[in-house]
Amino acid sequence: MRTILITGPGGSGRTTVAAATALAAARRGTRTLLLGADRDDTLGAALGVRTGPQPVTVEPGLTARRPDPAQGFRDGLAALQDRAASALDLLGASRLDPEELTPLPGADELALLRALRDAALAEEHDLLVVDLPPAPRALALLALPEELRRYLRRLLPPERQAARALRPVLGRLAGVPMPAEALYESVARWDLELAAAEAVVADRSTVVRLVAEPGPAGADAVRVAALGLALRGLRTDLLVANRVLPEEEVPADSWLAAPLAQQRKALAEWQGTYDVRTVAHLGHDPRGTDDLAELDAPGVTPQAAPVEWPVTDRLADDGVLVWHLALPGAVREDLDLVRRGDELVVTAGPFRRIVPLPSALRRCTVDGAALREGTLAVRFAPDPRLWPRGR
Repeated sequence: MRTILITGPGGSGRTTVAAATALAAARRGTRTLLLGADRDDTLGAALGVRTGPQPVTVEPGLTARRPDPAQGFRDGLAALQDRAASALDLLGASRLDPEELTPLPGADELALLRALRDAALAEEHDLLVVDLPPAPRALALLALPEELRRYLRRLLPPERQAARALRPVLGRLAGVPMPAEALYESVARWDLELAAAEAVVADRSTVVRLVAEPGPAGADAVRVAALGLALRGLRTDLLVANRVLPEEEVPADSWLAAPLAQQRKALAEWQGTYDVRTVAHLGHDPRGTDDLAELDAPGVTPQAAPVEWPVTDRLADDGVLVWHLALPGAVREDLDLVRRGDELVVTAGPFRRIVPLPSALRRCTVDGAALREGTLAVRFAPDPRLWPRGR
């Protein structure tokens, strides 16, 4: 199944473009599922059909759904209370009733990730189009599975599960209670669910499509979003320039002169960097499938090559290995690198990612770094204490 994740600055019309993209694919004969993330039914407003937790058929071949974060939160917490029943009873805790539960921050993101995972596993559709939140929230959402899995591995390392039989003895010797079997089972289940969501996001058939209005604000937002996606190793296939005004001669004193000049400048800059497709301004907010079809949104593009961060061997010439990290749009002054054990903490602008080092680089020390033409080259020198003799 192909997956197109659509995001962009707030107010850029990303929901409309997502709906138009899904509709165009369905009318070409592709079984398409459209997922929405907004609590308000902005997706239904664009489609002209109310959407909700239950799948709704918009047209033959097009199904839309909007997960309910409140229901998912209630079900998850109820299951957690059941699994922790003995501990809660020991503490004399009162159970929370489903009716009194309201979703906490982050419930929307988890509900969408769960729906993304379920759609991929169901294999009922050929194309999944996801209307993600605005770019800053979307980037945090896409990073969530990887980061949560890392936290779980640090807090409860899987290798410690081998000492299950010794836990009671260790608990008495240490004088503190050891993690219970149920806790490890819960962590293993959470890790499996997060891994499934992470696999969908990182799959080579998944791309991120950016939507923005051509102009100064849109240009800045696209630059930042593209950097955040690159740091995550996620692929973008297109930049959709939305609500493009018609190119025509207008008087210099017309109010359209300034917006058209800004639009031309932004499009010229984008076309030198991204694969840009334009969607025209209809003169009104699109409502219903007829308006969406008139937008002529771009369809599914050929599969792009996966993002790779290669390591080049320059030991013979310079005595170093070089790790190349593609970070288009990065600024030297906003970059920071910290080596932490077998990981590298990379900060680029407002984004940070902790990435595991390739196996060869774990036996090296950082020897320097340089940013050239959107690629960060990090040099590693072999550590004589760890590097195999003869190299």
